[in-house]
Amino acid sequence: MQRYLDSEADTVAAGQRLGRALQDGAVVYLGGQLGAGKTTFCRGVLQAFGHAGAVKSPTYTIVEPYEAGGVNVYHFDLYRLGDPEELEYMGIRDYFDNDAVCLVEWPERGAGILPLADIMVSIEAQGAGRLLAARSATPRGQQILAQLSKYETD
Repeated sequence: MQRYLDSEADTVAAGQRLGRALQDGAVVYLGGQLGAGKTTFCRGVLQAFGHAGAVKSPTYTIVEPYEAGGVNVYHFDLYRLGDPEELEYMGIRDYFDNDAVCLVEWPERGAGILPLADIMVSIEAQGAGRLLAARSATPRGQQILAQLSKYETD
């Protein structure tokens, strides 16, 4: 799935559509350069669960937990991670239960420790906007993208 995003509002709306398809939990990897809009996209995902507050990048805290709409959503930013082994010390595996939604920015920095992604999202600058691409990496991810296609007409 690919979509061109003209604005910040489009990025939030794309996150909201994905969030509605994640109601049963998932692991989502988010790739893209600094400032590409990954956290803005995460804001949209959280809004789909009813979160109305601020969403900041957990660059220094590594993880920001949210409970929204009865779902545990964990927003990870691994940009400042020195070594993937640091994730083991923080009990990373405890966050990835089947019903949780885990949004992971800079997942390549946790290689070898993180579980496989169900969905891989890439956001890249293109012209005045952004190009969002999403692909599934598991059967669960395939189901999510199939569900997401139902929301594309919203």
